[in-house]
Amino acid sequence: MAGHKRELEIPPGALESDEAAEVFRAWIVDKGLDVSFRTAFDSPSTWGILLVDIARHVARGFASDGVCSEEQALEQIKAMFDAEWDRPTDLGTTDTRQ
Repeated sequence: MAGHKRELEIPPGALESDEAAEVFRAWIVDKGLDVSFRTAFDSPSTWGILLVDIARHVARGFASDGVCSEEQALEQIKAMFDAEWDRPTDLGTTDTRQ
């Protein structure tokens, strides 16, 4: 099956490693979030590290695009993370599949 026309490329490191495994995929569909993921780790706390690492990559992207500094982007990401954590705008649903 061919990929979606808006699917991101697989990172080069993942293509080169036999040990690589995709653990998370996110799409915006009809103004909502659609995800697929593997729990993948021995502890849920490892997801905290993963989410922070993703935030850092995103912040560097905004800085590279000249939108704002990496620090400003991280501050905005964390502020919205905390606000969403405290007062969710949408709890969503999770359909567990194998």
